[in-house]
Amino acid sequence: MNKYALRLAACALVGAMTLESASVSVAATVNAGVTGYTSNILVAGAMPTAGVSLALSQCMSDTEKAVILAKAQPEIIENDTPVVASEYEGEEAAEVSALSEDSVSENSLDPVALDYVEPEETVADSPQIAVAQVTNSLNIRAEANEDAEVLGKLYNEGVATVLGEENGWYLITSGSVTGYAKAEYLVVGDLALINSVSRRVATVNTDALRLREQPNTDSKILTVIPRDEDLTVTDESVDGWIGVSVEEGTGYVSTDYVTLSTEYTYAESKEEEAARLAQEERERKEAAAAAAAATSKSSSSSKKKGTGAQSYSSPSGSSGQDVVDFAVQFVGNPYKYGGTSLTKGADCSGFVMAVYKEFGISLPHSSRSLRKVGSAVDKSDMQPGDIVCYSGHAAIYIGGGKIVHASTKKTGIKIGNDVNYKRILAVRRIL
Repeated sequence: MNKYALRLAACALVGAMTLESASVSVAATVNAGVTGYTSNILVAGAMPTAGVSLALSQCMSDTEKAVILAKAQPEIIENDTPVVASEYEGEEAAEVSALSEDSVSENSLDPVALDYVEPEETVADSPQIAVAQVTNSLNIRAEANEDAEVLGKLYNEGVATVLGEENGWYLITSGSVTGYAKAEYLVVGDLALINSVSRRVATVNTDALRLREQPNTDSKILTVIPRDEDLTVTDESVDGWIGVSVEEGTGYVSTDYVTLSTEYTYAESKEEEAARLAQEERERKEAAAAAAAATSKSSSSSKKKGTGAQSYSSPSGSSGQDVVDFAVQFVGNPYKYGGTSLTKGADCSGFVMAVYKEFGISLPHSSRSLRKVGSAVDKSDMQPGDIVCYSGHAAIYIGGGKIVHASTKKTGIKIGNDVNYKRILAVRRIL
């Protein structure tokens, strides 16, 4: 995002005040501009030409207008040639299968993906953009004083657009919340900080995307990634390819089969927070009830699930530690792309799903979707049984800084000695 894009965000406000009879699409686009992330404006294609011209005419030169409008066309990524199982041979052919993904509710605490203007411009470089630097959250109030009504919260490392300043308070807008926050807790215009709190994302838009060791079609295939998985981008320097982070390491995928975006975390209104907390409480009670029912049914028997002489104990209890005690029994069993068997083979999300299924709890078969189940937990508060989510990967926390997970084809299901071995995107608690 460049200086012209940021100028358009401010100018959109002017256009909004002038066009009192603006259409819904104009209003929505102007609202996107108010958030400060004008890449939405540039690629949305929703603002009528008159609206654009009006906004631009208020505060931009002809040269700046030309640059803005030249960048207003979206890059459309189409995929007419998905990778299919027939393109593989032997064992790989059997592994390439569509993965099911349950529908999950949105959590306003999770990052929001934004459209993208140019690869080299991931975030705003304008002093209008602010990042919260607090222990937990920063109150956003209706007026610039501590006695005013709290409208919402901006969580640590959340981003906002500064609209004005008043006696040590900033008027900011973030997500659905516009109000005042203490200036001392907001860092404004620090490009390095803004970059550090964003995440560049590649979302897979084909059924089975091959991840290669190097950015060319002759390179070794490291793994296959299912549709809708989103991966953290690590390299955009090679035309037609991007480097992404997965459990197998860093590899390359063709840009023809991914959609690029950038994630930031926004404020949460009082109403959004209340709805989220209520939903999480309902889910916790339902999960606990399901686990209690499932374990009581199997408490008197021991199931033989392994091959040969290997046998495994049935799950007992309904706590996170019970989940861990059950899960670690399967260390050493194979990894299998698309698999959900604790003995014959599972991939990372399939392993998590299969473990919790034994406790009567249904989870989606997707590491991306696992980032929205249960309730959010801070990394400093992880407990045994929590689900730890990474770029394209998921694991179960077992305590002591360790995890158990279906890692790779080479290692199978194993215990990892460092939960922070790669960047944690989310920690979710089910029980």
